[in-house]
Amino acid sequence: MRAIGSSIPRFDAKEKVTGRALYPGDIHMPGQLYMKILWPEEVPARITRFDISKAQSASGVVAVLAADDVPVNEYGLIMPDQEVLCGRVGGIVRSIIDQVALVIAETEEEAEAALALIDIEYEPLPGVYTIEEALAPNAPLVHPERGDTNILHSYRIRLGDVEKAFAKADVIVEHTYHTHPQEHAYLQPEAGLSFVRPDGKIEVIVGGQWMHEDREQIAHALDLPEEQIVVRYPPIGGAFGGREDMSVQIVLALAAQKTGRPVKIQWSRRESIRGHHKRHAMIARAKWAATKDGKLVAAEIDVSTDAGAYAYTSTKVLGNLTLACLGPYEIPNVKVDSRTVYTNNIASGAFRGFGGPQGHFIAEMQMNHLAEALGMDPVELRMKNLWKEGSYLATRSMLPEGVTVRQTLEACALKAGWTKNDTGWQRPQVSQTPAEATPVHRAFSLEASAGRKVRGIGIATSFKNVGFSLGYVDESWATVELHGGSEIERVVVHHAGADVGQGAHTVMRQFAADFLGVPLEIVELVADDTDHTRNSGSSSASRMTFMAGNAIRGAAEEALRLWREEEERPAVATYRYVPRATTPYDPETGESDPNIAYGYCSQAAEVEVDLDTGRITVLHVWNVTDVGKAVNPAMVRGQIYGAIAQSVGWTILEDLKYEKGQVLTDKLSTYLVPTVMDTAIHVTADFLENPDPQGPMGARGMGEMPFIPTAPAIVAAVHDATGVWFDELPLTPERVALRLKDA
Repeated sequence: MRAIGSSIPRFDAKEKVTGRALYPGDIHMPGQLYMKILWPEEVPARITRFDISKAQSASGVVAVLAADDVPVNEYGLIMPDQEVLCGRVGGIVRSIIDQVALVIAETEEEAEAALALIDIEYEPLPGVYTIEEALAPNAPLVHPERGDTNILHSYRIRLGDVEKAFAKADVIVEHTYHTHPQEHAYLQPEAGLSFVRPDGKIEVIVGGQWMHEDREQIAHALDLPEEQIVVRYPPIGGAFGGREDMSVQIVLALAAQKTGRPVKIQWSRRESIRGHHKRHAMIARAKWAATKDGKLVAAEIDVSTDAGAYAYTSTKVLGNLTLACLGPYEIPNVKVDSRTVYTNNIASGAFRGFGGPQGHFIAEMQMNHLAEALGMDPVELRMKNLWKEGSYLATRSMLPEGVTVRQTLEACALKAGWTKNDTGWQRPQVSQTPAEATPVHRAFSLEASAGRKVRGIGIATSFKNVGFSLGYVDESWATVELHGGSEIERVVVHHAGADVGQGAHTVMRQFAADFLGVPLEIVELVADDTDHTRNSGSSSASRMTFMAGNAIRGAAEEALRLWREEEERPAVATYRYVPRATTPYDPETGESDPNIAYGYCSQAAEVEVDLDTGRITVLHVWNVTDVGKAVNPAMVRGQIYGAIAQSVGWTILEDLKYEKGQVLTDKLSTYLVPTVMDTAIHVTADFLENPDPQGPMGARGMGEMPFIPTAPAIVAAVHDATGVWFDELPLTPERVALRLKDA
C-alpha cells in the first residue's frame, strides 16, 4: 500500500489522546525555578518610578530582571521595534502586550508574591486605539522615533484607468466593510522551560512555529552566536499563526542565563490572551463596476488594518490582503491603496488565512452586491469573471499553472443545490422549514420561546498563496539517512517543520516512505530541535506540506543514488529546496510576481436566522478545496472541519473587545469560541485533486483555505434569508437583531 493517499493514523495520536505526550507545560527539571512576568497597568505610559529592591529581597526570589539586564533589548520577526523588557525609569509601554520585568523564584507562589513588591509608577501618555484615530491629523504617535506618522507600511496596485471604466460602467456598487480582531484560543497557553546545558548552550523548550527563527531572535537579544542557543519543540497544543512571534522564548533563555538554573514559566489564559498577537481588524471602502451582462470592469479599494503597537507580521499580512481584496477575478482596471497602522492595542499578526479572510470578505461581498444589483445569480456572476489558466493578476504577472478555482466553485455550487442549464446558473430554493424541524440536540437560552425563523443560502470562493511571498527567499532543508546492508532497513529523516496539531510529522514520514519505496514502519523522524535539523521555515503560509515534501524528495533521491550507485552505508544526503522566485510589489504600480503557488477553495452555507433574537444557526456548510493531492485524506478533512469551526466562530460569535488598549474579553467565559453546539450542524468536507505542477506529488498546502470563504458565504445566506446586508463582522445576535429592527 502506498503511503501517499492513505488515511494513515497520526503516529503521535495515541500518546496525545492517552495523555502521555508531554507538552511544554508538562516538562520539569530538578532544581527548576519559576518565573512570572510583570505586565503594564496603563498604556501607553512612561515609567516614572521603578524600584525592584523589595522584590529582590523577598522570600524565595533568586533574581529580578528588567531592561538593563537584556544585552540587546529589541526583537521582532519583521523588524526589531519591540523591547524584550521595558522596566526602567523612562521606559515606554505602548501596549498591554509589553513585558516590564521578570521575577524568578524558588516557587511559583513566591514569584507571584514578589511581583506586587515592585514599586512602579506610570505617567499616562496620549494614545490611539482605532484605525481612524491613528490616521487622524495630529494623532499621537505610537512610535515617534520612527517618523511623523502612525502608518507602519503601505502598498498600492495600479492597473488600467479606473475612472474611465467607472464612467462607462452599467452598474457600480460602493460599500464600507469592517472586520474585527480574533483571539487564537489554542488549547495550550504559552509555557516553556530553559536551562544551560553542560556544553554551555542554552536550551529553550517551548511551543512555536519556526524553531530556527526562534533561535535567531533569542541569540540576537542575548548577544550570543546562534550556535549557543538550542530550541526544542515538544508536542504543541495548537498555533493557527499565534505562535509565530515571540512570547516566552527570549525571557526564558535570559532567565536561565542569568540564574544558571532551569527556569519554568506557564501563562494563565488571561496572560495568553493579553500576551500574544491577534487577527488584524480592518476597515475598507470598495467601489466596483460591471457591465450589464456581468463582466467586471473596475475595482477601487482603500483598506487599512490595525497593526497594534508593534509590527509583528503586519506588513506581510497586508501584502496578502492587498491582492486578496480583488478576489480570484479578472479585473482590467484596478486601484488599490492599503496600509497598516500602529495603535496602542495588542499587536496584530499571523492568523489562519493571513489577510485572506479580510481581503476576500471585501471581494466576495462586492460580488454579492453586484449580483443583486444586476439581478444575476451569484454563481453565474462569478463564473463570468473567475481566473483560468493563463489569467493575469492585477500585478501584471501570469498565474502559476494549476488554476482550478472554477472547478471548486462549480463542484461546490452543485453540491449545495445550484443548477445549471442553457440560461446559466440558478440558486436553489431554500425550504423555510418550521422551527421545530431544527435539530433538537441544540438548546439555547435565546430559544426560550419559539421565534420567527427564516432560512437562506449563500456562496463564496477564494484563493490562498502557498509559501512565503513578495520576494522573500523561501527554503526548506531536509536530511535523509538510509541504514542497512543489502536492503534498506531503517530510514531517518531530519526536518525541522513544526507540527502544531495539523499532522505535519505524519505527512513527512508518508512522503519519505513513498519517495524511497519503503514501508512506513521503518521511517523515523527527527524534528524536535535545532541541534539536529536545519532551517525548514515556518509552519505557516500553507507551506509545510508543499515545502517539506519537496525538500524530503530531494534528499531521498540523492540518498538513494548514493545507496545504489556509490554503495554508501549508511547513505546520507542533505537537500535544500528553494521554490521559484517571487518579487515584491513595485511601490508605484504594484507590479510583481507575488506568490510561488496558489490553492483554491469554494464554500456554500445555509443558515437559519431568528428574526426576534438575531441568533444565526449555521445549518450546513459545503466545502470544496483543491488540495492537489491528498497526502492523508482523513487529515485533510480534519483541517476542513477545523477551519470551518474556527471561521464560523469569527463570523458569528467571537467578539474581542478593547477599551483604551485594555482587553475586556480576557478569559474564555467572556471571549466565546464555538463549541460543538455552536459551529455548523452539518459540514460536507470535499476536496479535489488537481495536481499542482510545483507540489510534491502534486500536493498543495490547504490548511488555511477552508477558513477564508466562510464569512462572505454566511453573510450572503443571511441576506438571502432576511433581505438585509451586513457589511460588518461579527454577526452576533445583538448586532443582527438591531440591524433587522432598523431595516
